Amino acid sequence: MKILISADMEGATGVTWPGDVLPGSEQWERCRPLFTSDVNAAIAGFFDGGADDVVVNEAHWTMRNLLLEQLDDRARMLTGRHKALSMVEGVQHGDVDGVAFVGYHTGAGTEGVLAHTYLANSVTGVWVDGTRASEGLLNALVAAEFGVPVVLVTGDDRTCEDAAGWAPRARGVAVKDYVSRYAAVCRTPARTAADIRAAAKEAAGLAVRHEPARNGPFTVELEFDAEHLAGAATVVPGVAATGERRVAYTSDTMYDGIRCFKAVTTIVSAATEEQYG
Repeated sequence: MKILISADMEGATGVTWPGDVLPGSEQWERCRPLFTSDVNAAIAGFFDGGADDVVVNEAHWTMRNLLLEQLDDRARMLTGRHKALSMVEGVQHGDVDGVAFVGYHTGAGTEGVLAHTYLANSVTGVWVDGTRASEGLLNALVAAEFGVPVVLVTGDDRTCEDAAGWAPRARGVAVKDYVSRYAAVCRTPARTAADIRAAAKEAAGLAVRHEPARNGPFTVELEFDAEHLAGAATVVPGVAATGERRVAYTSDTMYDGIRCFKAVTTIVSAATEEQYG
């Protein structure tokens, strides 16, 4: 049994504000071991449940946040940026039985600790076929096209609630409870590690590949906090304006859809000015 762990940081134990996840900051350094602890707990639980191979795909910001020197020796880690499928890179090779979303968060424009979708700001909402989408939903749709179920989701309580809509069978672990975008009631690392490990052990039993989903085409719509960002996004072929601050595109598969999404957010990020957005 092979498990892919997609590891994001905003949903990690103890993380509540931007400085906790911004590479290079003092608080980021402090939170890296907490992030690594959550991932290690998932690794241990999956091996407890019978996994033979666990690969961790670093999925936060620069994708160089986890502490390799503290990682469970039984696992391997994919670190670094510019991967074809970004947060779920590796799911496409036909040998993954289940994927875990560790340290995930809710989507832009919704309640949740450090809620956003790909960009920390600028994007105020994302919809897939009219349904508001988080990164979890987007990535789950990609995984489904390769027959890989989402078996574990960890993050704040709102993230677990969100996941119930797109991965209803997955085990969920809330490591903190939402108070505001920058505040949460946090559980201790010892407690969250135990909870994640136990849930991952159970989740291993759900790691069974299924027939690849064929649910496309998908229409993806994005809303931005400034109209010029919508204009910038239309540089991407197939992306059209649907309002002053909205664009949309349609892709036959979510494999293509997530790659277009990545292109749009890259261009929008480059078009964002430091002070005025």
